Amino acid sequence: MTTWTLISMNKHVLGRSLLTLCACAVLSPIANAQDGAKVYPSKTITMIVPYAAGGSSDVRARQIAQKLAVYLGQPVIVENKPGANGNIGTNAIAKAVPDGHTIGIGNLAPLTVNKVLMATTPFDAETELVPVSLIEKGPLILLVNAEKSPYKNLSEMIAGMKAAPGKASYASAGSGGSFHLAGEMFKSSAGVFATHIPYRGGGPATNDLLAGQVDFMFDMVPAAMGYLKATPQKLRPLAVANEKRLPSLPDVPTFAELGVKDMAISNWFGVVAPKGTPKPIVDKLNSAINKALQEPDMVQRITAPGNVVGGGDAKVFADLVASERQRWTKLIKEKDIKAE
Repeated sequence: MTTWTLISMNKHVLGRSLLTLCACAVLSPIANAQDGAKVYPSKTITMIVPYAAGGSSDVRARQIAQKLAVYLGQPVIVENKPGANGNIGTNAIAKAVPDGHTIGIGNLAPLTVNKVLMATTPFDAETELVPVSLIEKGPLILLVNAEKSPYKNLSEMIAGMKAAPGKASYASAGSGGSFHLAGEMFKSSAGVFATHIPYRGGGPATNDLLAGQVDFMFDMVPAAMGYLKATPQKLRPLAVANEKRLPSLPDVPTFAELGVKDMAISNWFGVVAPKGTPKPIVDKLNSAINKALQEPDMVQRITAPGNVVGGGDAKVFADLVASERQRWTKLIKEKDIKAE
């Protein structure tokens, strides 16, 4: 065998070895991610809630955490990090190690509108977080004072507001919140005008609606349900901001039924993880959350007060976040809305 032949053979072997090494280098992250998903979780999972204990998202997070602990075989603890309209806790999620052992609750404010409403935010929801699974939607409902309002239905209210432009007013739980945004969207969609009166919380806003100080307000269905069932003579629901009627309020029509478009509005929330969390781990979490949401007790807990069960794959949640971000950014800029 000649020296030239040996050199050619060595080059051929070396070339194959380099190709093999390159292939391994490309496949290694994929293989590592898949292997990581097989052993995940390997320790306690922390679920950060960016709001105070006792709120609706906190309660639901704890219910989901209990089920995930069973499905995934590791403890899931809930840690509350409230403040700055959800920004403090959401920032902690975004800055966590992206290995699936720190996840958290993400909702409308920090994921879609805070960046537009506030001068600065400590994170970028679009680039630093990955949606995992939608947990639920809390549709809003339009309410008037049943004793003092002349309006028995939405058509009468719109006609009355158009006949007397500038006279109506509506309450919200604060500037830049979902109730405020819903009121501004309603004005645009229905072609009416009303003065916004912001309050420090939903309670004071409802009190002034009951007192006849404002003409209407948007509220969460669970919050309104107590009044509607216990004292139906106090508040009158005119329309629900959902794609279809709610089983808990079957006689209340949707805005779409009444000819007012683009009024499917809800306070939604789901689970998010730091950007860079391997897809197999995101998929494993998504599967476990979907399993929890299909359990009869969870369905009852979500739907009984008037909310809507979420679910679906991670893309369903990601698409919702993206569409909501675009929708509310446009409205906020057009109306020049500022947070308090």
